Amino acid sequence: MSGKKKPLVVVTRKLPDSTETRMRELFDTRLNLDDAPMSPAELIEAVRNADVLVPTVSDEITADILKHATGKLRLIAHFGNGVDNIDVAAAASHRITVTNTPKVLTEDTADMTMALILAVPRRLIEGAAILTSGTEWAGWSPTWMLGHRIGGKRLGIVGMGRIGQALARRAHAFGMQIHYHNRRPVGPAIEEELSATYWESLDQMLARMDFISVNCPHTPATYHLLSGRRLKLMRKDAYIVNTARGEVIDEDTLVKMLEDGELAGAALDVFEHEPAVNPKLVRLAKAGKVTLLPHMGSATLEGRVDTGEKVIINIRTFLDGHKPPDRVLPSMI
Repeated sequence: MSGKKKPLVVVTRKLPDSTETRMRELFDTRLNLDDAPMSPAELIEAVRNADVLVPTVSDEITADILKHATGKLRLIAHFGNGVDNIDVAAAASHRITVTNTPKVLTEDTADMTMALILAVPRRLIEGAAILTSGTEWAGWSPTWMLGHRIGGKRLGIVGMGRIGQALARRAHAFGMQIHYHNRRPVGPAIEEELSATYWESLDQMLARMDFISVNCPHTPATYHLLSGRRLKLMRKDAYIVNTARGEVIDEDTLVKMLEDGELAGAALDVFEHEPAVNPKLVRLAKAGKVTLLPHMGSATLEGRVDTGEKVIINIRTFLDGHKPPDRVLPSMI
């Protein structure tokens, strides 16, 4: 590429230093050093001027944004796995290729999900707050801050893809019984390894589990997959954990059920109207009925660096005239 004008790559958020440095070496890269989310007007300017746009999950790349493309923008190299924030069909109509970064954050997200499955019934966040809230601790007591063990409990996984399977391996090691709902059963070898039980009916699985973990992507088909009706099927002593996307759960119904004691508890790393968090959820968290995290499921330095490397590979492969390895097509959504 020596002697040729470098393509303009616009990055919408602050990325790891190693990723940004390599991008500056390879491309004419415009960085977002203050890490403030781009406004719609700034995204429109980027779409008009960039050869490659590198958005993140916090950027809504809608059809209204993409209609301002002038033909210069050829690639949207998403820094992330889920592409529910990008109108892939609209991009294709403008002959803009979209890529993502799969298989990078599987283990990190599964680790965090398992941590939440442990944290909620054992009241870890609630207990930690006792020592930091200014309340004097009276000392150990045999009946104080009692929680519940997870060994022997049934875990229902909604979405048995890479993350769901990674979670199942962790939960199986903790002695949990693995159940799952998916569009289709996983291979027999995986079911045998995990002693996993497949439920074609999500309704039937929800009614029988001690824990439910949401691990499916957000698509039009999974919006409110756990609807108010389905949430009502869960047992009152059950827990629900979501590290996938907030839109998969009917959050208003979930809040009402937690307020009314119709669920034992919940742990949420994602929210339906993110970054806004329902004030009622915050109050429930302060009361010890729910654990809330600010979208930390994939937040490891190693994961972010690996994601950046995948973005760079996708960009370089595309600019070299080849099909990028992680291309996302409208038919895949």
